[in-house]
Amino acid sequence: METVEDKYANIDLNKIYEYKDLPDKIAGRCDYCGSVKFKSSVGGGKFLRECINCGMKKNI
Repeated sequence: METVEDKYANIDLNKIYEYKDLPDKIAGRCDYCGSVKFKSSVGGGKFLRECINCGMKKNI
């Protein structure tokens, strides 16, 4: 069974994560680099948040 820390340790920056599967470890911060700057877009009924610093993507 995968622990919470294992989830965040194996983040692939080429993948788009679902918020329900991988919620923010610290609210409003990137799970990979800890940045608070994101660029956002909406398409297909989904809100995509992308970290400006490392490029991690998450559907909110």
